[in-house]
Amino acid sequence: MLSELNGSLDARILFIGEAPGRKGADRTRIPFSGDQSGKNFDRFLSAAGLSRSEIFITSAALCNPRTQAGANRKPSKTELANCSDFLARTMTLLDPAMVVTLGSVALEALKRIHHHELNLKQHVATMQEWHGRLLVPLYHPSPQVLASHRREREQLQDYRTLAKGLQQAGLRV
Repeated sequence: MLSELNGSLDARILFIGEAPGRKGADRTRIPFSGDQSGKNFDRFLSAAGLSRSEIFITSAALCNPRTQAGANRKPSKTELANCSDFLARTMTLLDPAMVVTLGSVALEALKRIHHHELNLKQHVATMQEWHGRLLVPLYHPSPQVLASHRREREQLQDYRTLAKGLQQAGLRV
């Protein structure tokens, strides 16, 4: 079920994360909230001049996948497949002009809806035509990604690039 906790149902921009984190969305029921990833996401959104009220956020997997020890883990291909119909229906209902994926898992999950040849490393912060929409792959805002794959300064620049793309596409004034 789509919820106002995910953002505006009239949003023209859909953000897709990986899965609810156990310290964040799995606990709060609000995507990217209650943990460090959520704090980073809010800071990055602000850098793009966006607020949560202007966007809609969902996840490629709707459950919180965990290891046997209880830590977060990436969703399996089966879990992504089980949730792909819901993701496709969400996109149909919202009909966003732009889809922004947060991490490689979300980008890969879109292949189940409509094939693409994009990968995060090569296409980060670029606007691509996909399935009648604009698709912008971004890195996930998790502290682990910031520490090992994409530093904060680079991610802030990615979101500023996103803001410019929104203006060029006529989605922002």
